[in-house]
Amino acid sequence: MEDIFHWCREGNTVQVRIWLDDTEHDMNQGDDHGFSLLHWAAKEGHMSIVEMLVSRGARINSTNLGDDTPLHLGAAHGHRDIVNYLLRHKADLNFVNEHGNTPLHYACFWGYALIAEDLVQAGALVSIANKYGDVPLDKCRGAMAKKLHTMAVDMGQNLEKVAFKDQSWLGLKTRSRDATLSRYKGINIDELALHTKMTTSPSGELWRGKWQGNEIVAKILTLRECTTRICRDFNDEFPRLRIFSHPNVLPVVGCSNSPPNLVVINQYLPHGSLFNLLHQETSIVVDTAQALKFALDIARGMAFLHSLDRLVPNLYLSSKHVMIDEDLTARISMADAKFSFQEKGKVYSPQWFAPEALTKKPKDLNVKASDMWSFAVTLWEMATREVPFADLSPMEAGMKIATEALRVSVPPGISPHISKLIRICMNEDPGKRPSFDMILPILEKMSVQ
Repeated sequence: MEDIFHWCREGNTVQVRIWLDDTEHDMNQGDDHGFSLLHWAAKEGHMSIVEMLVSRGARINSTNLGDDTPLHLGAAHGHRDIVNYLLRHKADLNFVNEHGNTPLHYACFWGYALIAEDLVQAGALVSIANKYGDVPLDKCRGAMAKKLHTMAVDMGQNLEKVAFKDQSWLGLKTRSRDATLSRYKGINIDELALHTKMTTSPSGELWRGKWQGNEIVAKILTLRECTTRICRDFNDEFPRLRIFSHPNVLPVVGCSNSPPNLVVINQYLPHGSLFNLLHQETSIVVDTAQALKFALDIARGMAFLHSLDRLVPNLYLSSKHVMIDEDLTARISMADAKFSFQEKGKVYSPQWFAPEALTKKPKDLNVKASDMWSFAVTLWEMATREVPFADLSPMEAGMKIATEALRVSVPPGISPHISKLIRICMNEDPGKRPSFDMILPILEKMSVQ
C-alpha cells in the first residue's frame, strides 16, 4: 500500500506536499527500521523533497535503528547537493553510527571524492576510528587518501586517532510510527511506563516516562470529577493539539482517556521550559544572541498557529509554555493548552497576560493581540533575566495589571532595538499591536547583526 514513506522513496513531491499540509501528520516519525522521511529522501537523492522537509521542520540529525543520520545516507549514495544542503542546515558531520562510521567513512569507502572533500572542508575529522579501528583515510583508494590527508593538515586537524564512542544514548532516534500514525487513538494508561514525578502545576501532575520506546512527559490532568461529558469533550478537543507540521510547535503525541485519569502525552525534552532555562542553574548560556534566536523561534511558531483556520483554544503564551529542544530550538507546547472543562475563568500565570485578557470575556477578546502582549513580556523576561512581578503573588499581579495599570519596566542597558520592540508589542491599544508576521523580519534582521 502506498504511504508517505513510499512517496518519499519514489520522489512524489506533490503527494508529499499534500501530506505535509495536514498539521496532524508527523514528518519526524520513523518506519519499521527507524528511517524518517528525510532519511529516505536523502538516500534516494530527492533534493526537492529534502528541501521541503527541512523547511517544514524535519529533524536534521535524527537517527534510524542503525544510528545513521540523513547525512550518512546522502554521503553513502553520492548525493553531493543533498550533503551540502544538510551541512548548511547544521547536520552533525562527525556523528557516528552503530558501527562507528561517520559520513566521511562512507564517502571514502564508495569513492565519492568531491563529497569527501566537501565534508573535510566543512570540518569532518579524518582521524575518527570506527568500531574496527579504521579511520576514513583507511577506506580511501589511490590518491584520494593523500589529498584528504593534506587538506586535514592544512586545516590544522589533529591526526591522532580518535577511539570509537557510542553516541546512541543522545536520544536522536526517530519517533515510533505507532506513536503518531493513529488519529485520535486513545492509549491505555497501563502502556505508559511512568517513573519520575517532575512537578505539580495547577492544571495537573507532570510525570516522565516511556511509551512506544520514546521518552515522554505525561500530564495527568487535575479534575474534581471525571464525568462522561468531560471524557467526551476531552476526546473532541485533544486532536486539535496534534500539530506536527511546524518546527517551533511541540505537539501532543497521544492521550489516555482512562477514567478517572485523563492524560496528555508529549515528547520529553531534556532542557525543559524556557522559564527553567532563564531562572534556574543550567549549563546553557542565554546571551543576547541566543535570546533573539529563541524570540525568533517563538514568533515563527505563533505566526503559524495564528495562520490556522481555527486557533488553538485556551493556549496562553509564556516562558513556561515554551519548551527547548536538544538543538536549542524553542517550541510552543500544545500540551499546555487548557481544555474547556478545566477551571473555567481561572488564570494560572497572569503576569504574562495582556490587561484586556484579564477583564474581557473570551468571545470579546482579540486573542492574537493579547498573544502579542504575552510575547513582549517573554521578550522582556529574556532581556532582563527576571521573573515578571516576582515580588507579587500571581493573584496580586493579575489584579494590579487589570485594575492599576501595573506594567513591566524596561531598565537601562537593554539593547535599544529590543527595548523598542517590547514597547511596540505592548501597546495599550490592542488594535495597534503588530502581528507576528509583521515582527518576523524585524527579529530576523536583529538576529544577524
